[in-house]
Amino acid sequence: MVNARVFKYGDNVDTDVIIPARYLNAPSPEELAKHCMEDIDPEFTAKVQAGDVIVGGANFGCGSSREHAPIAIRACGVRCVIAASFARIFYRNAINIGFPILECPEAAAEIQNGDRVSVDFDSGVIRDETTGRSYQAVAFPAFINRIIEHDGLLPYLKARQDDEEAE
Repeated sequence: MVNARVFKYGDNVDTDVIIPARYLNAPSPEELAKHCMEDIDPEFTAKVQAGDVIVGGANFGCGSSREHAPIAIRACGVRCVIAASFARIFYRNAINIGFPILECPEAAAEIQNGDRVSVDFDSGVIRDETTGRSYQAVAFPAFINRIIEHDGLLPYLKARQDDEEAE
């Protein structure tokens, strides 16, 4: 991914800010996307473009244990979230739906709103194209990469089952 624009937020961005509870009955990811981040950044959905990146502080995705939050972010076209740390349930929910997230405290602290970044998911290298600085996140193990490549845990398991049945 090259030249993705950054939307930066602080610590403890909870799932109720990512997608307010009043929209949890939305019938589709696209409908959730229309309200993503609106309580913390009312202009987010008007400004975000496919391939953009969210950078957050510590404990990103804390709060309720709902998959709606990473679903709404992905449905907006956001390519990944980089944060100092993630709430464990958000981390798991993101992987379950095949949405890549990277923990890198140094990148989260130094990358600024509006910067352009590139991310190499295989190596975990994050490069701030605006400043020229590079950061090393922990790359996903191969099995998580396969889940992400299949757009989530359930499609990955289905593909594995189909492969086994074909043998």
